[in-house]
Amino acid sequence: MSTTLARKKPAGPLKVASASFIGTTIEYYDFFIYGTAAALVFPKLFFPEATPLMGTLLSFATFGVGFLARPLGGVVFGHFGDRIGRKKMLVISLTGMGIATLLMGLLPGYATIGILAPILLTVLRLFQGFMVGGEWGGATLMAVEHAPKGKKGFYGAFPQTGAPAGTALATVAFLAVAQLPEEAFLSWGWRLPFLASAVLVVVGLAIRLAVDESPAFAAARDKGDLVKLPLKEAFRRHPKEIFLIAGTYLSQGVLAYITMSYLVNYSSKVVGLDRTDALLGVFIAAVIATVLYPVCGALADTYGRKTMYFIGAVAMFVSIWPTFALINTGTVAGFMAGVILLFGIAMPPAAGVTGSLFSMVFSREVRYTGASVGYTISQIVGPAFAPTIATALFAAYGTSDAVVAYLLVVAAISIVSVALLPGGWGRKEAAFNAASLDAADGAEPAPSAAGVR
Repeated sequence: MSTTLARKKPAGPLKVASASFIGTTIEYYDFFIYGTAAALVFPKLFFPEATPLMGTLLSFATFGVGFLARPLGGVVFGHFGDRIGRKKMLVISLTGMGIATLLMGLLPGYATIGILAPILLTVLRLFQGFMVGGEWGGATLMAVEHAPKGKKGFYGAFPQTGAPAGTALATVAFLAVAQLPEEAFLSWGWRLPFLASAVLVVVGLAIRLAVDESPAFAAARDKGDLVKLPLKEAFRRHPKEIFLIAGTYLSQGVLAYITMSYLVNYSSKVVGLDRTDALLGVFIAAVIATVLYPVCGALADTYGRKTMYFIGAVAMFVSIWPTFALINTGTVAGFMAGVILLFGIAMPPAAGVTGSLFSMVFSREVRYTGASVGYTISQIVGPAFAPTIATALFAAYGTSDAVVAYLLVVAAISIVSVALLPGGWGRKEAAFNAASLDAADGAEPAPSAAGVR
């Protein structure tokens, strides 16, 4: 047989995980530049007739609207991801996300087209949220289901690492344009990070098209194990797991968006820091998190995914008050130390194992749907309007203590939820995962781990 007719060698797990990482980095870059723009630009550009407080609230509200479309995206992409394949859905989600972000960068402001400007912004944000709702589950499954036995924690951390990497990339983009004079920044400078997304999407698509379909999906398809209605079947088999995942992710999602959006606004408008210093602090924290996510994912393969997530959930809880205390010192060093503590150090033990923990709870026939729906339910309940709630609480009480109290309640819910997830603790959990859940292509969880039957 000639070389041209020879069967292409399947992509290795590291190549697939790297492709998932690059793709999610690009998608979260798109999603996060909106959060930064919502804090620094949109109140003036799209809500100029509102008071500064109301403009900020309205801007953060459009930020939250994107989360409302996430569950629908999770259901639709999950359905077809469980029916026709993970890879095809990831190509569609990345393309759609890039189109929405590019159009945002070209959107005229209120001064040009009036009320139509914030309306179109909201529509594009909804479309963007729909696309990212299908992104996380598919990217995670591609990495986890290609991973070798006993390594799903490590490889599953790659797509999740795209979140802080995307944050870092988005922050760098805004740091660059923030050096422009105020008038230039508000008129055209802020658009450049949005327009740059088009180039990143082309790169991401080239990488994603080069990887193979998930072996777990291929095995289910070849055996005729695909289900007609994955959503119905996911809720029939795993109702408890879906809602426990939503509660488990709550603090991670809320604190991530509080860090990258609300704290940037809070530090510049309340504490009095320069926006460049605030963005630099978020960037440094995101870089640290990007390094620690895969480290924590690897540790989970030895000490257990549930155990690592629980450690992270507790760490986030105890870091909330010190973070605000440091930021309220009004110094650049205090702000940087605060966001590094919360986003760069406390969050990685949980975030690094999110993909492998959440996806492996579900049987492979409904894994895309189950993981995506649980994850996106949490996005609506928590991160969607977290910056808006935090802004309103500070306005009502005039102190960050109200915001801290809100975040502590959220963090406590996550601690309880992860404790209630099925499965053991520590090395016994890791050994069981390696022997059972992580075997072969990650087939259907055993009763003692999934808690169903």
